Amino acid sequence: MSQFINRKEDTVTEAIDGLVRASGGQLARLDGYPHIRVVVRADWDKSRVALISGGGSGHEPAHAGFVGQGMLTAAVCGDVFASPSVDAVLAGILAVTGPAGCLLIVKNYTGDRLNFGLAAERARAFGHKVTMVVVDDDIALPDLPQARGIAGTLFVHKIVGALAERGADLQVLTRTAERVIGNIHSIGMSLDTCTVPGSPKEHRIPAGMAELGLGIHGEAGVEQVPYDGAKNAIAAVAGKLATTMGKQPHVALLNNLGGASTLEMSVLANELLSSSIAKQLKLIVGPAPMMTSLDMRGFSVSVYPVNEEDEALLVAPCSPSAWPGCKAVRPVAVKELPDGLMPIQPIPSWHDQTANFLTRWCQVLINSEADLNALDAKSGDGDTGSTLAGAARALLSALERMPLADHTQLYRAIGQELSQTMGGSSGVLLAIFFTAAGDAASSGQPRVAALKEGLNRMQMIGGAQLGDRTMVDALKPALDSLDNGYAAAAEAARKGAVHTSTIVKAKVGRASYINAEQLQGHIDPGAEAVARLFESLAAHRPEIV
Repeated sequence: MSQFINRKEDTVTEAIDGLVRASGGQLARLDGYPHIRVVVRADWDKSRVALISGGGSGHEPAHAGFVGQGMLTAAVCGDVFASPSVDAVLAGILAVTGPAGCLLIVKNYTGDRLNFGLAAERARAFGHKVTMVVVDDDIALPDLPQARGIAGTLFVHKIVGALAERGADLQVLTRTAERVIGNIHSIGMSLDTCTVPGSPKEHRIPAGMAELGLGIHGEAGVEQVPYDGAKNAIAAVAGKLATTMGKQPHVALLNNLGGASTLEMSVLANELLSSSIAKQLKLIVGPAPMMTSLDMRGFSVSVYPVNEEDEALLVAPCSPSAWPGCKAVRPVAVKELPDGLMPIQPIPSWHDQTANFLTRWCQVLINSEADLNALDAKSGDGDTGSTLAGAARALLSALERMPLADHTQLYRAIGQELSQTMGGSSGVLLAIFFTAAGDAASSGQPRVAALKEGLNRMQMIGGAQLGDRTMVDALKPALDSLDNGYAAAAEAARKGAVHTSTIVKAKVGRASYINAEQLQGHIDPGAEAVARLFESLAAHRPEIV
């Protein structure tokens, strides 16, 4: 897979320089490139205890992204997924340690423990006061003698960092770090492995599966489980965490492992705060990428039982922008719509034939979701099927409150429902279509004339004409032929839809940005949807339209 890097050998050093350049003067680095890669606070005066963390690169923003007032004093960066050398760690210690001493915060990996540990011994030989704590928060592999250190390390950085900023001594900071470490529990889940620069990607996780408990270097987890949505993914993680949590309030840290979109992380946050452990979650950090695994398409959750003192330290201001903040968990706040936007609900009325007709049409759109998305991917953003199917599901759920026995009001009610539930330009246009058709019907126009008036209004506002490669290319011929029967309308709609595959220049919509080669031979998805609806009409010949 292509990546935005130059030479893989230069990736870490160039990334560090990019971070320092963009820090607004808050960060600096030690000399000694490329063998010594240490990011430090530019304002550090050695008047307080220094906090140093680090390890292999590839976990950005950890660790250098958390260097700053209220968190780390320095971060020592190794190659991707490789511990930094003893000399690099020692350089970091000597650069920032004053009479108050230094605390090393290390994740529980052999290379990190050895290199940071030996560097601490050498620093002590120079006369410096240095202590070291090891984070082992991963609960994925309970039988592992040495649990791994993962994203829960950020709790240590923040709590101890805030305490250090207040001037606490090395002994207090070390005891606090050990107490915090003893109560952090974390576990991750991913749909895919990560891609190490310059190395072939490992395809260990099959499609349709997720791996529970994998490490931040792509190490195998405890098991692979079928993946069937964010809710069950969070449920699996929460189930593991629940066994470690007492009854007291907790803070949760929701970490993006690098490849999940912001949208996905927000969905995961919603599920976490609705999960089996939600009642115990008082605070949340994230969702955000904090300790990633390059581009791993996954997440991790860390929990920690929080008291008043720790809560104050977690919410204390700090300068690193990579820290997303620690916020109180609150229910969803809902405010009423402004005056004039509250929908006026029609008086419901039932009519079996109309209900059956609408149900059948909605089912056509739901069944066509994948096909229409595939068509739209050729000329748009691949969501036409989902948009129409979503609208169809909304209409089905609203049937019992629709005025099914009053077609004039029904058109308007459908328009109102679509304007509220159907996204994109197609939702607006169809809402206009049905609302205008309802207005025309209320003025006495017959059924087909009312629908044509709806189309005219939709074209007037949307701007689409015949030949512009839109649903109009199927809808207009169908309505023009509807007085001749359902079969004639279906045939006209299909002919119009097929014709869109020969139109290689769209004048409106997203397809207008696509070149001719991509459009040639592909039916417009909106026109295809219209054709399928009228073909269903012809096949079942309902008593009502």
